[in-house]
Amino acid sequence: MESSLFSSMKRIPLIILFLIISATTSFAQNAATVTKASIKFQIKNLGINTGGTIGGVKATILFNPAQLATSSIEATADVATINTDNDERDTHLRSADFFEVQRYPHISMKSVSFKHKSGANYVGQFNVTIKDKTRQLDVPFTYTENGNTAAITGTVKLNRLDFGVGGSSLVLSDNVTATITVEMNK
Repeated sequence: MESSLFSSMKRIPLIILFLIISATTSFAQNAATVTKASIKFQIKNLGINTGGTIGGVKATILFNPAQLATSSIEATADVATINTDNDERDTHLRSADFFEVQRYPHISMKSVSFKHKSGANYVGQFNVTIKDKTRQLDVPFTYTENGNTAAITGTVKLNRLDFGVGGSSLVLSDNVTATITVEMNK
């Protein structure tokens, strides 16, 4: 009888271990592999639309339209890659006057919640951190699937002064529009 009880007790930790490994593996399999990502931004300077890109995007995407409550997206971008096709402007944007890249090398986004609007349209609430300031922003986006691939395209409007990027200016708009595009394997 003792040997049967001891044998059963040995199986319980093995069953628990198996369940933990299975749960961890199933969650890990849901993470999408990002194959391509870009951030494009636009701002008015002297009343003329100007813009550029920020690269070095890395993301962990666990997005399932059927399970929005358990979905999540976390992403970072490397501010040192800012490119406006003007080397002098790019150097100035990397300086302490704007992004202060030496001290704050990344922009980050972390989802808080998602809502389905209609069709492929969603709105995500994200904590966006630029420099040392975090603001919660609504980011409307589309999520589309095509076979084993998926794409997310979202546009966010933000006030650069909320994040301490640059100072007040008569020639540079406070409002920036950023479009984020991510392609991934599911």
